[in-house]
Amino acid sequence: MAALLASIALLPSQALAVPDGFAEQVEALLEESVPADGPGVSVIVTEHAQNVFVGARGMANIEQGAPITPETQFRLGSITKQFAAAVILQLAQEGSLSLDDPLSKFLPEYPEPGANVTIRQLLNHTSGIASYTSIPGFMNEANMSRHWTTAELTAVFKDRPLDFTPGEQYLYNNSGYILVGAVIEAVTGKPWYEAVEARISKPLGLATLRSFADEAAVREMATGYTTGDDGVAELAVPIDASVPGAAGALRGNVIDLAAWANALHGGKVLGADMYGEMTRRGTLANGETINYALGLDNSEFRGRPSIGHGGGINGFNTASVYLPDHDVFVAVFNNTDSPEVSANTLMAKVAALAIGEPFEALAKVPLDMDAVAPLLGEYRISDNEGRKFYERDGKLYTMRTGGGEREVFPAGGDRFFYGPSSLTWFAISRGADDVLQMAMYQDGASEAEISHWAGPVSTAPAVVIEPELLASYVGTYTSEIGTLLLAVSASGELTAKLNSQPSLTLVPQSETLFAVQGVDATVSLTVVDGKVTGAVIGQGGQEMALERSDTGD
Repeated sequence: MAALLASIALLPSQALAVPDGFAEQVEALLEESVPADGPGVSVIVTEHAQNVFVGARGMANIEQGAPITPETQFRLGSITKQFAAAVILQLAQEGSLSLDDPLSKFLPEYPEPGANVTIRQLLNHTSGIASYTSIPGFMNEANMSRHWTTAELTAVFKDRPLDFTPGEQYLYNNSGYILVGAVIEAVTGKPWYEAVEARISKPLGLATLRSFADEAAVREMATGYTTGDDGVAELAVPIDASVPGAAGALRGNVIDLAAWANALHGGKVLGADMYGEMTRRGTLANGETINYALGLDNSEFRGRPSIGHGGGINGFNTASVYLPDHDVFVAVFNNTDSPEVSANTLMAKVAALAIGEPFEALAKVPLDMDAVAPLLGEYRISDNEGRKFYERDGKLYTMRTGGGEREVFPAGGDRFFYGPSSLTWFAISRGADDVLQMAMYQDGASEAEISHWAGPVSTAPAVVIEPELLASYVGTYTSEIGTLLLAVSASGELTAKLNSQPSLTLVPQSETLFAVQGVDATVSLTVVDGKVTGAVIGQGGQEMALERSDTGD
């Protein structure tokens, strides 16, 4: 199905600056990025609050053959946060609260030290309160499928130690917005999503902006998909709307999100002072600024200011951005949580076209290992973080500390990129000290992250483990993080599968220690009196112990 161009609108009183042929460029981009017969996207672009492109491609429901249209609704994920933040700012504008009030003023039973966190710190992710979605094992199918009250969800994290002293660091945090929802409920006396509906959706005429709790009854609602181990789209794991709460439980279509964004940035939602609070970068206790405001990112795009947010939730991937210098807004909604081209990447490409500054399309060139080999090695970003650049089986990969490997393709001239589904690329050159340096341009950024060559990639000597010993490791291991399955593949390699993640090959470093191929992690086996009793996953400086739950006989 070709992309649907729903409208091209021109404002006679204000000239539009999108380039000639813009709509055709976006349609071509959608056709090359999104399959017509799989999960798809809905896209909107406005300039001076006028639609200059509204289109869609792909299927809202594959099984029924129902196509996505601009009216199709999606779960918004973390785009929800800006609506919760706006309600808080309206309440502050009315004098019902102050952004610097402590949490305890509204939740008097909330324990110390989190009780002293301010509303502002909840909104800009500087509270230090533990994020419930990062608690090992919490986001399992049983917890995601049940209904939670705000009090029940708060109880999951309220007694956990703070990650840091409030105000001293920035760490993206979904618990903060569960508490934002609780504050809204305490002040207004109604569920947070009803407050959003009463204060924002209804006054602005945003008919689709609601909690996705009722999505089963919404005719225009897209079905959410994920990609299975076989690479085929399958239904995403269900999640109850109470689980993301004010951190991510709204639904809507791109048309209403654009109307919201243009109302917000056009002064129809907040007064000038509170709009400034919502869009101004946050400041840490040491005076350092962060690229997050209140419910919105405040960053740069093509060297100019950008304000926006994205979202990821079971079955859906969303992205949006407002470019103040151009008065341009772009939103891309996707009904799969594992698209080939992410909503954020597609949004960035569309926005770049809209302002007449498209990204360079890098192309693969043949791999010349003789030329590339001297560039391989470990590059240090900081004392505690680095990136490996290495070759395996005739392919190139990078892997950042604590992360997974990503395949890299040569683009010629010592430049490398991650394929057409990514805007990230890097170049390797020699600095003034003649040491190799890697300049990484994340998501096509105009400024690079620089790392320096620190030596060849370290590899452990090859270890051969007898098949009988490998077979003794096969089994089921469990803990609060979930279930780890160890098995032996047809080729005789030990593999590990954690919960619903794909199986990964384990490379022996010793008889009981294995490196996880493609991920900066290890799995070690615990042996007591000659019997395998458990396993330990090591990643990012943390260790997670699991007990063997089968007999091992």
